[in-house]
Amino acid sequence: MTGTAGTVSADEAVRRRYDVVIVGGGWSGSLIAKELGDLGWNVLILEAGNGGTETWPGYLGSLSTYHSAVAKVPNSAYRRSVAAPYPDVLDLAPVRDPKPGRPEFTANGYFVQNGMLPYGTDYLRELGGTAMHWLGAVPRMHAEDFATEKYRYGRSWPIGAEELQPWYARAEFEIGVAGNADDQRAIEVVTDPDYVYPMHQIPASYIDQYCKSLDGTTIVDDLTSEPYELRVRSLPQARNSTPDPKYSPVPYRPESAVGLPNYGERCVGNASCVPICPVQAKSHPLRQQARFAKTITVATRCVATRVRLAGATRGGRVSGVEFRTYTDPASPVSRSYVVEADMVVLAAHAIENARLLLFSGLANGSDQVGRNLMDHPTILNWALADEKRGPVGPFRGPGHTSGWEAFRFGEGRAKRAPFRIEIGNWGWGWATGAPMSNVATALGIGGDRNGDVRKDGVFGPELRRLLGSALGRQLQLQIAVEQSANPGNRVTIDPRYRDAMGNLRPVITYDLDEHTRNGLFAARLVAREIFRKLGATDYTDHSPRDGVPPLGHFVHTFDGETLDLAYSGAGHGAGTHIMGSSATTSVVNHYQRTWEHPNLYAVGCGSMPSIGTSNPTITMLALALRSAEQIHKDLLLDRRPADLRGTAGDATDTEVPA
Repeated sequence: MTGTAGTVSADEAVRRRYDVVIVGGGWSGSLIAKELGDLGWNVLILEAGNGGTETWPGYLGSLSTYHSAVAKVPNSAYRRSVAAPYPDVLDLAPVRDPKPGRPEFTANGYFVQNGMLPYGTDYLRELGGTAMHWLGAVPRMHAEDFATEKYRYGRSWPIGAEELQPWYARAEFEIGVAGNADDQRAIEVVTDPDYVYPMHQIPASYIDQYCKSLDGTTIVDDLTSEPYELRVRSLPQARNSTPDPKYSPVPYRPESAVGLPNYGERCVGNASCVPICPVQAKSHPLRQQARFAKTITVATRCVATRVRLAGATRGGRVSGVEFRTYTDPASPVSRSYVVEADMVVLAAHAIENARLLLFSGLANGSDQVGRNLMDHPTILNWALADEKRGPVGPFRGPGHTSGWEAFRFGEGRAKRAPFRIEIGNWGWGWATGAPMSNVATALGIGGDRNGDVRKDGVFGPELRRLLGSALGRQLQLQIAVEQSANPGNRVTIDPRYRDAMGNLRPVITYDLDEHTRNGLFAARLVAREIFRKLGATDYTDHSPRDGVPPLGHFVHTFDGETLDLAYSGAGHGAGTHIMGSSATTSVVNHYQRTWEHPNLYAVGCGSMPSIGTSNPTITMLALALRSAEQIHKDLLLDRRPADLRGTAGDATDTEVPA
């Protein structure tokens, strides 16, 4: 057991009762803990994963693990855990010559996948959670994204974008966001006319400048027959740039002194934001944990196994959490404990929250726990800029610094899922494994089935020239497509599938509906047209090769045109304990409190009824801060002397009018 603000043994931890127990030490759990700790509440965080990265030697150890990894995937900076396993993108593999009507992939890992298409999203069980490998992109959701039923699909929120505006601003202060508010006002996701971000935007990349040559150009979406004007907009990011002297945290932290917060080392463009920033310019929850009040204890290597009910006579209240603590991540050997608290907050990721609720048999009167699993299916498109144009400057800076936003909004989303076009800064790295794949191709390695060097390989000055030309002209557009809530996409549990510690593994059922597939189809056509207007040669190819389909492959036809398409997971798991206005159709209310258990909250992206086209972290954090305020009120009401006259207000929430 390790603690950031307080350190206790497992035996000591269970001898005391806490005001709040939080399951999960990632973004939501850390932010809620900090808010409540600052208000004087005694909080225990149970984190399933390892600690250590909060120290500089530990962080250097993660960097060393990343450097030595052959595959630079999101989790490659962290050692795998037997005691607290988690999914990895390397768990999935394509099937050669798949049979009709059967999945085109295999899955060997933490997830049990039984859907027709793979759920390619991963996460991390480590102190700090998945934010220890995230990209750091934090665009806000648009007002349309909260009301998708207006466009005849998905599920709408019980609250709107305007309700979250002040909470967005507070979250941007807490984690430190660099951005251009004018760009965000232009697309109507920031509505405050005077708002500025804490830091100036991350400078636009050379590729961004190259793509700005299309500003003002119109592209017609073939699926909707609607015109969209291209205009490159900058991306708000949770990484350090230059503080903006116009910014003041006072409206969001009234107790703070006037002045600019110090967010730490600035981004120097290492181009390894995923999985790890070598200089820690990218924000992560360990920053919050370093400022925890003395009333907060963090316990690592503690795997929550069940949430306990207080008893049938207490109105569905929960009493605490069962957990198992281990000493060696390479071994499942562990001991069981129970910790009691007045309030329990599940903040362990959308899939882990659902798995824990299902095993505990809680909050599922609506039969929605685990359902409506979402992600942002991401379609990759790659091209080479015209050789006469010269290098466009890939392989530097954050993964992307700008994008085309127009396709996120408008009436077209009634016919196809909206999408956000990210202008990639890392060449064909995601699409083809560049630059190493380019080296292998140029040498002629891997061209035949034996991996022998082919006779057409080049060496010496010709190799240098070829790589210099090809690598410097690589363009990649990664296009994140909205996936709407669908109860058929879900997380379940099955006693046949357990991890080494004996806990039930998540069983994933996943597919893409017609609306989402139409969005991927439209995104591919738009990317093809953008490359044409840039004068670039489109090398995108999602068709099977030698009988092997790419992961996430499907064939889609629209209006007589058939395309091979493939998508990747974005790491944006959401929707498994969905928020709503009625206990009969949702799991949590608009404060993320479960309808059936007044002292049990399930927080995070799992509460989101829709995810729009923006990376969901900043919305998740806005919701977490809003929930923290309500948890504080709940705790105060619980401690209020009883009103024997029966005139006291009820702390529990009622259904919100539709």
